Amino acid sequence: MSIHTEVKRISVPQLMAYKGEQKIASLTAYSAPFARLLDEHLDMILIGDSTAMVGYDMPSTLAITLEQMAAHAAAVVRSTRRACIIVDMPFGSYQESPSQAFQSAARMLALSGVAGVKMEGGAALAPTTEFLVERGIPVLAHVGLMPQYVNSMGGFKAQGMTDESAERIYNDALAHEKAGAFGLVLEGVAEGLARRITEDVSIPTIGIGASPDCDGQILVTEDILGLTGGRIPKFARQFADVGALISQAVGQYAEEVRSGTFPALENCFGVKKQAGQG
Repeated sequence: MSIHTEVKRISVPQLMAYKGEQKIASLTAYSAPFARLLDEHLDMILIGDSTAMVGYDMPSTLAITLEQMAAHAAAVVRSTRRACIIVDMPFGSYQESPSQAFQSAARMLALSGVAGVKMEGGAALAPTTEFLVERGIPVLAHVGLMPQYVNSMGGFKAQGMTDESAERIYNDALAHEKAGAFGLVLEGVAEGLARRITEDVSIPTIGIGASPDCDGQILVTEDILGLTGGRIPKFARQFADVGALISQAVGQYAEEVRSGTFPALENCFGVKKQAGQG
């Protein structure tokens, strides 16, 4: 008689309850194979719009569509059982108005089955956060370095490095907390600012290039596995060189195909076993 152990998926309220109790471990994923491997280890998986750059080799995150993000998110949801799954709302799908944001987010949830959405923006976006939360859509706010604002920010530059910008980002964070966001992603901000925000807000902060004192951390999975093929960002660490292992395996495969040692007869169908074979 087999015993089936039900694995309950981590919920948004559970993530909120982690503040002050345990750190939130989070990474990105946009495909089923990766999501399956990450699921048992993480509290939250984000289908980030970094999918545009990592998965499609786009120059920025701006061109990926809601339909593309929803398809990737659905694959991650289907292939996981434990982690809380959150998805980035793509550029242009929520900035126009709270009504537009709700329609886009509701469609995203319906198509993918995720638990909530992440949106980039300062205090000006807080009313949109509130609008969605009041209508049943959990929101993870994202302040500081915001990749969707790459053109207006003049590139991917650390934020909060002056007193004026630090105070603005601090107020952005407080505005989203007041609006009902369940958490805050703090990206590329001065360490002291991230620590101050973490201490002063009642919701979890998830850092990426922020502070060890954040309530959790998130990175792009490919960065920690050596799969981006470029320089490792300052805020990341390569925990394994999976890229080298894949290259080695593919090289061995190609060599055996060219030498005729693969496939062998045992890899083929309709081949009768020779006498004496088991």
